[in-house]
Amino acid sequence: MLLTDLAPPSLGCASRLTASPVRVCFMIDRLGRAGTESQLLALIRGLDRRRVRPSLVLLDGTDAESRALEPADCPILRLGVTRLTSRSALRAASRLAGFWGEHKPDVLQVYFLDSAYFGVPLARWCGVRKVVRVRNNLGYWLTRKHGVLNRVVSRLADVTLTNSDAGRDALVAAEGLRADRVAVLENGVDLERFAKTTPLPGPLPEAERGRKSDSGSPLCLGEGFLRSTIRIGCVANLRPVKNIDGFLRAAKLVADRFPHVRFEVAGGGPDRAALESLRAELGLADRFTFRGSVSDVPEFLRELDIAVLPSHSEGMSNAVLEYMAAGKAIVATDVGANANLLGDGQYGRLVPAGDTSALAVAIGELVADPDAVRTLGQAARARVEAEFSRAAMVRRFEQFYGKLTGK
Repeated sequence: MLLTDLAPPSLGCASRLTASPVRVCFMIDRLGRAGTESQLLALIRGLDRRRVRPSLVLLDGTDAESRALEPADCPILRLGVTRLTSRSALRAASRLAGFWGEHKPDVLQVYFLDSAYFGVPLARWCGVRKVVRVRNNLGYWLTRKHGVLNRVVSRLADVTLTNSDAGRDALVAAEGLRADRVAVLENGVDLERFAKTTPLPGPLPEAERGRKSDSGSPLCLGEGFLRSTIRIGCVANLRPVKNIDGFLRAAKLVADRFPHVRFEVAGGGPDRAALESLRAELGLADRFTFRGSVSDVPEFLRELDIAVLPSHSEGMSNAVLEYMAAGKAIVATDVGANANLLGDGQYGRLVPAGDTSALAVAIGELVADPDAVRTLGQAARARVEAEFSRAAMVRRFEQFYGKLTGK
């Protein structure tokens, strides 16, 4: 069976009525707990059905985790496609065309490469009014082949969405898109899931300030003042772009100065074995813990005093938004939207990407300054409440769909 053998469905005129909600079909490879998938699920669940009526297509979506995360009150189609160049993919195209014929979407919004390659051309052929592609990363990993395919898909789409100005600039530069074909819609975070930081002990008593430790350096938290452990952590998938190896090397420098400091990383991934080997090599076996995938991120963050994002590349980091919502003092690399989120030191500390020494220095400065930890955490929470709530994100998308379709 060939794609040309399929009869394009009639999308009808009901979806054109201005009094009806915008029908948006979201398409993604599968559901999971990573940032993009979590943002999509939050968007679907938060949409006002009087304004936007969602449906969801999963290119594969047959595994237990994906099925467990499926949202209610939303038609869902699982295609079970694991390889695009297969007869099953052609059969899936027929099923998807029928699904669109039934639900008559005004907009298709696609995430990830395979879903874009599969869904965007088919949507054009089936007559879906508007096609939206989402690209929130900066394309650091794209091969030459995928670079070419992405440029083709981008020209078939009406608009490409990204979540940061840095993402927009990268798309314009890499794919030759006009700036008016790229829209920036920032992420949001569910504030109710995150409690404010537990206050750290107060500053050094006046009598202790300026006193030297046995090593001759100024006395600081890790050298006797703080009676409890300082916990420094990161939420990240264990992949090269997240630079957890750099975080480990920075942790070694900090741990050598501050004996009461402990490090933790929440997240799984293919690099875990190599990172555990590096941990042993650095002598951090009892100071640095890999927690694996964590289902309750707010609870993990509540245990931390300082949160770190050491990535080589990001768009708008969901992790940083969660750190801010949890009221944590943050040290992050100056990539993607981090400078916009953290400002010029008002809401967190920024360091150059890949600079292990700078990362260690910034962490150490916060370990030694509980007042700064408290102040930064409070400021970060206040900013995310004002500008980056999940409700604000959903309203931005609803307005975008209305403007895109004229409804």
